[in-house]
This record gives sequence, C-alpha cells and structure tokens, in this order.
Amino acid sequence: MTRSVPLNVRTSGDGPAVIFLHGLYGSGSNWRAVARPLGADHRVLLPDLRNHGQSPHAADMDYRVMADDVVALMDAEGIDAGRLVGHSMGGKVAMALTLGHPQRVHSALVVDIAPVAYDHSAEHGRLIAAMQALDTQGLRNREDADAQLAAAVPHPMVRQFLLTNLQRQQGAWGWRIPLAILADQLSVIQDWPLREPAPRSTPMVFLHGGASDYVDRRGRAAINHQFPQATIESIDGVGHWVHAEAPTAFGERLERFLHSRAST
Repeated sequence: MTRSVPLNVRTSGDGPAVIFLHGLYGSGSNWRAVARPLGADHRVLLPDLRNHGQSPHAADMDYRVMADDVVALMDAEGIDAGRLVGHSMGGKVAMALTLGHPQRVHSALVVDIAPVAYDHSAEHGRLIAAMQALDTQGLRNREDADAQLAAAVPHPMVRQFLLTNLQRQQGAWGWRIPLAILADQLSVIQDWPLREPAPRSTPMVFLHGGASDYVDRRGRAAINHQFPQATIESIDGVGHWVHAEAPTAFGERLERFLHSRAST
C-alpha cells in the first residue's frame, strides 16, 4: 500500500483553515496572490502536492493517495476539518478528499475541473518532452531557457508557468519536479476512477472558466450525478487558469464561498 508523503507547506493567518491545492506542474506558491488577503481572518495553507514544489517525490499519483497526503498534513497541523480550494489536478484531490474523508472537509471550491477522465495526453506529453529536452547544462539564465522552450511551447504564459520549476542549485540548473514520474503517471492524473456518491451534507461549488473546455456538458452532468448538492458557476471569457486570468473576479467568488452561510 502506498504511504502518504509529508507535504511542504506555507502557512499564514489565524482562523478557519483554508487549504489551497494547485494543479499539474504548479506549487502552493501559485495561490499566494489570491490567498494573501484571507490571512486577516483565516488560517491559510499553501501545500506543494507530491512530486511538485519542495514536496517529496513518489511513484504513485493516485488521487486517493494524494488525498491521504492532505489528510496527513491536516493531522500534522491540528486541523479537524478544512475549507478546500483546488484547481485542476488539485480540484480532483479536493473531490477525492471529500469522497474518502468527508468528515475532514468543511466545504470545497473546485476550480475548472470535473469528475471525469480527460484525454490531454498529447498536450502534456509535448510539454514534458520539451522540459526534458532543455539543455540545462548550457543555460546561463532563465531567458536562455525561455528561448529554448519557445519552439515547442509557443504560449509565453505557459512557458513562464513551467519555468517556475526550473531552479539553480550549487551552480547547476535543473528541474525540481520529477519529469519521468509525471510522464509515467499522466494517465493516472487524467483519470477519475472514483464512483462513490458524495455526502450531500458537504457544501461544494464548481467554478469554471467560461472559455475553458474542461467543464463541458459531459462534465456538468458528471458533477450533478456524483456531487448533486454542488452548485456550478462560471466566469465569462476566462480560460483554464481562472484565478490567474481573472484574479479580481475569482477573489470575489472565493470571498462569497468562504463567507456563505454553508461555509461558516
């Protein structure tokens, strides 16, 4: 049986716990701008999920195991139940935690993801291959890395996001995420094998980008089937990175979620 790993986490503030869960190739720091205003009246936790950021590497990316990682973090931090905010892969971790450990979830905001299997293997395979092909030995700076990635990853925002994982240690550049493990686990990350119904007592909001294809008609039907108590909302004109593309609108929805009657 795969064991949980101790997650690296940044914490701030005091009050009801809010745990932010990032997406693939991300880290807890992706949420800093969104989470910073909450520190006045919430205890904010920004963990790095396994194989991301400064957290340990492990061969298994099954969502049940990743949810167990978060539960172990909550145990270590003395949190009985938390409010979860998860984007993409982190949203699936939040769903898995709600299903497997409902007593530990006060409420959940799931961002631009649905309880379905996706088929983005070609896209993610291309991104990982581009990172693996980067000549880290010849790099002088991040601008060199950005120029090398440009042909395979033409979108500047995506390149800059990937390059948050490039670090310099003891004079040498390298990737802090285990690219081989992520490549091996892509099918697991994209899958959604959990079929049990969610507890109707857990308040949930699914918030998606109006211009994103991650929550389509099939996704909405799956949400309504497995999480019938949830509400589904969207922010018009926004793509998959909802909180990065529309931080003000997202912040307003987040405040509404945290201060709704069901979440207090």
